[in-house]
Amino acid sequence: REHMPSNARVHYAIINAGGEFPNVVQAYAESSYSIRSPNWEDAERVFARVQKIAEGAALMTETSVKVQITGGYSNILPNKALYDVMYENMRRVGPPPFDGADYEFAKQLRKVALTDEDALASVAGRDVSLQDNLLHDSLLPLGTDQFEFGSTDVGDVSWIVPTAQCQTACFAIGTSFHSWQLVTQGDLPAAHKGMILAAKVMASTAADCIRNPEIIARAKAELKQQTGGRPYLCPIPLDVTPSDLRGKAL
Repeated sequence: REHMPSNARVHYAIINAGGEFPNVVQAYAESSYSIRSPNWEDAERVFARVQKIAEGAALMTETSVKVQITGGYSNILPNKALYDVMYENMRRVGPPPFDGADYEFAKQLRKVALTDEDALASVAGRDVSLQDNLLHDSLLPLGTDQFEFGSTDVGDVSWIVPTAQCQTACFAIGTSFHSWQLVTQGDLPAAHKGMILAAKVMASTAADCIRNPEIIARAKAELKQQTGGRPYLCPIPLDVTPSDLRGKAL
């Protein structure tokens, strides 16, 4: 941890231990790594360090190591010119119209499946008082300095064309990603209301850009300044082909 950026992440899983018998030294093993950082330059540096660690482990055990890259994403370049327009549309449309049934389900879910720690973690870096709410039914101040620890090819798009995103409330405060609690709420009216809000905001923002070409001009100028004229470089090597989660060719 001391030799990598504090906001970088290295996730891993042993996906093949080589065999089932504990009294046998297996001939091979496989592991999968995801390396994340708010900017791709740091991610590349951490990736190089992880490679060296693997090579060092192979050297000291007199084995060999093969590294296979299966994918990669660029960091998102937030475009304030577009975010200002999008935020104004979000303010105009207003929060999702949650009703009593939406709040009651969130209350029951919080009671049996979510914790106060979950709620606090989900609003980290934002208004901490939100942890006492069941559903997020207000509009947070506009901010482009926060980032989510997720990976998306929207980041690659943002290096080529001005890009903006919005987040809307679709599930109870305290719900973790990649959880059964999130899946449970995905087909409920509250989630649909959040999705409809996002659709209205995106459509309204696109309409504003069409009606007002100066918005697009400002957004393009901002993107040019952000990149400094540096061309987009895809983080996926040219020889990478589609594969499954274990790196097997499709």
